[in-house]
Amino acid sequence: MTHLFELLDLTFRWVHVIAGIMWIGNSLLFNWLDRNLRPSARAAPEVYGDTWLLHSGAFYFVEKTSLAGQAMPRPLHWFKWQAYTTWLSGAALLVVVYYAGGRALLTDPARANITPAAATGIAIASIVAGWLVYDVLWRLVAPRSATTAGVASIVALVLIVYILTSLLSGRAAFLHVGALLATIMAGNVAMTIMPSQRVLVAAVTAGRPPDPALAIAAKTRSIHNNYLTFPVIVLMVSSHFPGIYGHPLSWLLILVLITIGAAVRHILNVRFTFRPWKPTLCLTLAAGFAVLFVVGRPGAGTGGPVSAVAAADIPAHVSFADARSIVDRRCAACHSATPAITDFGSAPGGVSFDDPARIQALAARIRVRAVETRTMPLGNRTNMTDRERVMLAKWIDQGAH
Repeated sequence: MTHLFELLDLTFRWVHVIAGIMWIGNSLLFNWLDRNLRPSARAAPEVYGDTWLLHSGAFYFVEKTSLAGQAMPRPLHWFKWQAYTTWLSGAALLVVVYYAGGRALLTDPARANITPAAATGIAIASIVAGWLVYDVLWRLVAPRSATTAGVASIVALVLIVYILTSLLSGRAAFLHVGALLATIMAGNVAMTIMPSQRVLVAAVTAGRPPDPALAIAAKTRSIHNNYLTFPVIVLMVSSHFPGIYGHPLSWLLILVLITIGAAVRHILNVRFTFRPWKPTLCLTLAAGFAVLFVVGRPGAGTGGPVSAVAAADIPAHVSFADARSIVDRRCAACHSATPAITDFGSAPGGVSFDDPARIQALAARIRVRAVETRTMPLGNRTNMTDRERVMLAKWIDQGAH
């Protein structure tokens, strides 16, 4: 079964990345087109504007029009399957990696003592509830006050982020916040943008003027998707950065990453009319980096990863034999050519502790994962104690000999 789940993981991840690139690429391109349209030389009320493009050795002419009073052109190209494929493959990945395969644990006893079944329920409920709250706010509240809907959406997001980072493992929490935002994006396409486009096509085909309210609603959701693209991308790749998702203030770091991504997207959106966009972008990136550095530094938000362990309980000198005994008991169950825990395959991440020299060579990495971020063992599946973490830290500090 491990081999099957690994192949499914590879397949769905491959499709997910390709579809995501296509979807986000389309989103960015059409947003760019909207912001670069110029008044058309063809003076007609149905024409919004046009622009010229140069690519792949030729010139392209693009005109944006409502087609009012004109026949429906054939063929007409729709853009939807990139979004649907991205979401469906992402949902399949969550099932394979977290819900069914057990290859990346949802739970972390250091955060909350809940069962895997309860964690799965919380994870799925957060995505469903998050989408429903967002959709209700922008379908029912926004027509009366977009500001109220926007503020309420942010409050709901902060609440969901805090709940997930308190109950799930750090890696799972980050990915599920990303999955929620991606679900909002796909839901916008399926529930608002595509229905409005079908009504638009039906109106033009029947020779009726299209309803501008539907176009405005679709455009609003499209803009939301545009601002969510960068936050979703960073949350999807966050699993490679244990110093972020394993941090005691991980809930705050998620919000910082989302804010930076949305801010950068905004600056890139307005750069055509905002002359000082380059220094503003540099300042935004520098400020975001500074906040991440200060908030995410090891030990921030806590008295230290193992502060509850009394120093008197640790030997004055920790030998390599002491350290290897801990690694053998708590780490080699997975990180070995012949692992006892086979959920992740042999030597996950290419890390194996079968060779003493390899343990010493990876001492710095062991400190980051087992001591500073406490993200290994994954979900503390092998029950590494605080005392053992302190001993590993002391062995490394003494030279890892």
